[in-house]
Parts: sequence; structure tokens; C-alpha cells
Amino acid sequence: MPSYDEARRVILEHVQVLRPETVPLLDAVGRVLASDVVMPCDMPRWDNSSMDGYAVRSVDCTGPVTLRVTGFLPAGGLPTTPVGAGGAIKIMTGAPMPVGADAIVPVEETVEEDGAVRLAKAVEAGAHVRLRGEDLRAGEAALLEGTEVGPSEVSLLASAARLTVPVVGRARVAILSTGDELVEPGAPIGPGQVYDSNMLSIAAAVVQAGGQPIVLGIARDDRSALRALLERGLEADALVTSAGVSVGDRDLVRTILDELSVRQIFWKVDIKPGRPMAFAMRGATPVFSLPGNPVATLLTFEQFVRPALLRMMGHRQVFRPLRRAVLQTALRRSSGRVGFARVRLTRRADGALLAATSGDQATGILKSMLRADGIAVIPPGQGSLEPGQTVQVQVIRPGHEQDEA
Repeated sequence: MPSYDEARRVILEHVQVLRPETVPLLDAVGRVLASDVVMPCDMPRWDNSSMDGYAVRSVDCTGPVTLRVTGFLPAGGLPTTPVGAGGAIKIMTGAPMPVGADAIVPVEETVEEDGAVRLAKAVEAGAHVRLRGEDLRAGEAALLEGTEVGPSEVSLLASAARLTVPVVGRARVAILSTGDELVEPGAPIGPGQVYDSNMLSIAAAVVQAGGQPIVLGIARDDRSALRALLERGLEADALVTSAGVSVGDRDLVRTILDELSVRQIFWKVDIKPGRPMAFAMRGATPVFSLPGNPVATLLTFEQFVRPALLRMMGHRQVFRPLRRAVLQTALRRSSGRVGFARVRLTRRADGALLAATSGDQATGILKSMLRADGIAVIPPGQGSLEPGQTVQVQVIRPGHEQDEA
């Protein structure tokens, strides 16, 4: 039974980055570049004005001066006449610099009347001029392999007319729930039965991580039905099952996976909750068998499955950073295993991060998961924590990301 850190390390050592694919630019958002993007041209492509104003020769503007306005150059226009001695061309932002001009005077620093423009002060060469290639040069690797594509990357790629992008593939994740007591949400429900929430909550977590869920449904505690669904799930990039991995007589998942040549890497992790989680591999396909309790399912997905999927999809940062928080309420526990406590997060006036329990920490209480902003990760030798003590927290909802531990 590995420790928490060992289990996460072992999983990442086994999973492989998926094959790349080329997708339309907007479909690449949130995904990771599979290769460097090299600029096909300089950016900017030409010297241009960074302001609405007047293109001038700095040698004519060593102090207050009045210049003849000899032309107008809009954005998208081409300069056809040079700026001669004592002249100025009215120019818009982004327009190419006309021959002879080496500076721009912003329009708000001028007064134009009767075909002339009056400048109040001297002008330095290069003022308000964007030079060709000052941002990026042709042949430069502007974006590196492993970069996550966001709005800034899209802006750059669009500027270079890269409308398709090579990215690491999205993980196709098969999801299987097990148990005779489970009923699909919306179906008639009988005595002793419960609606299966794990199937859809895991699917939601896969989507949130950037993967593509494949919902297999519910497998009854029947060997042939369970085997058929597990075989189908093993065709995906990853397989996640919930329930069926403890020591009960009808917990068949591990047995059938072994029959399907799935190699068990470990069973059980020294954590609470979520101890009976198992990890296995068949070829390059990781198999995660999570506990059936909905809270334990979500917690073990967060700690083990999410990082693996991110690694498979090429992400470099796969673990949520830990933030140091000051406890506002006690956290009661016995030491011995790494513990996960659901907490709500707020900010003190001085900016310090504060954590308070989000409710009853029993694994059957989903409400405290709903209210949680973060997960406090408590070391194995640490017993109960009192108000005022600090705790390391994984932020699972946005808004509390500052203050690295």
C-alpha cells in the first residue's frame, strides 16, 4: 500500500502523453501545443505608428515648430509620398511609416489649422514608432511545445495566420459504475436502490480537466455483464470505475480486470478517505478503480485521476498548488494517514487566506463537498488541528489562488 505521495508519483511514471492531432484554432483553447510554433514572418511586419498623430522627421522638430501637412495615411493604407523637409503626414495607428519619417507626434500634442500642424515641443527619433520585428522575428519559436493555448496564444496564432494547430490529443475516458443497488437518474427506483451520481460526477470532472467522457453505464454484480463493459472501457485512453474494489464477496472489478490482462500496480493508498482506490495498467491504458462513496469518489479523482489525465494531455503543471491557510475552526481527526478535509476559504483584511470546515466531514455527507472551496491536505503524523494553526490547502474553486505555500 503506497503512501499518498508515492501513489501520485507512480501513476505519473506510468501514464504516457497522448498522440498529437491538428485542430482548428478555437478548438485548441485549453489544450497543449504538441510542437513549437515558429513565426513565418516578422511582427510587426513593417515599421508602423503606435498612435494617431503625425509622421515627422525628428531633425525638423528640435523645438516648437509648425509643419506643412502634406498627406493622410489611414490604417491599412500604403504610403505613396515621403515626408520631406518641413513636412508632416497625418497618420492613423497601425499605418506603415512613410519614407523619410522617423517619429510620430500624437494628435493630442498638436494643433492643426490651415493645412499646417503646430508642435509645442521637440520630438525624439523613434517616438511612438513600432519597429518591424520588435515583437517577434521570422523563424523565431514564438510558442513552445507544452504551452497551454489561451486567448493570448490565439491572438498570436491568428496574427500569424495559423488557423490550425498541432495539440496533444484529448483523453477519452471511459466511466463505469458498478452495483446492483444503482439506478440511472430518472429511471424508476425501488426499495434499497439509489440513483447513480458517480457516473455523471466523474464525467463532469473529466470534462473540467479537458478530457472527453465516455459513459458506459451501470454494471450489475454479474461477471459476464461486468466483463463486457470493462472490455469496452479498455478501448479508451483511460478507464475509471467506481465501487467494486473493496473486500466484499461481490466486489468483482479487480478479479475481472486481472482476467483481462490488466496489471495491478497498487491496491489501496494510505489516505483517508479513499483508501480502497486501485490503479492498474493494460498496455498504455491506465485503469483507476475508485471507491463507491460519492465524496470519496470525487476526492480520489481529484488527487489521482485528474493529474494523470492532465499529464496524458501534455500539461506540465498537473497538481494544484498548495496554499497556506489559517484555520478558523478545528479539524478533528486521528493521525496515521494523509487526510483530506473539505474547507471553505475566505480572506482576512491583511490578505491572509482563512480556512474553516465546510461541514460534517463524514464521507456520506455530500453537502460539505458542495460548500468546499478547497481541500486541506493533512500530513499522516498530524492529529486534530485547532483554530489558529496553519494548514496546506488545494484550491478547487477559483478566487483564492494567491499566496503560495
